[in-house]
Amino acid sequence: SAQIADLQQKLLDADNGDQAKQRWDSIATILEAKCALKYLLGELVSSKVQESKLQSSLEQSQASCSDVQKMLMEERNHIAELEAEFQNQILVQEQQHQEKVNHSSWK
Repeated sequence: SAQIADLQQKLLDADNGDQAKQRWDSIATILEAKCALKYLLGELVSSKVQESKLQSSLEQSQASCSDVQKMLMEERNHIAELEAEFQNQILVQEQQHQEKVNHSSWK
């Protein structure tokens, strides 16, 4: 049934495409040509507006992505600093412990 529905949709799409082609092919008067041209210009304007909106949205998304990447790098650097500090504290604790052990064994 899914295949049948898909084939029916393809037939409808093909019919609509043929109808549109026939409509354009059947333009016979200046008035019809003017109407067609007016329609095409309207579609062009609509497409340009949509393109502009999409371009703006893309630029905003790119800026947002750049900001997130910058924050991520800052957080990674901060984590690296904390990790280095933690490792240094562990080393100091180990040295202090070793000194205590050595000091106790001398007594």
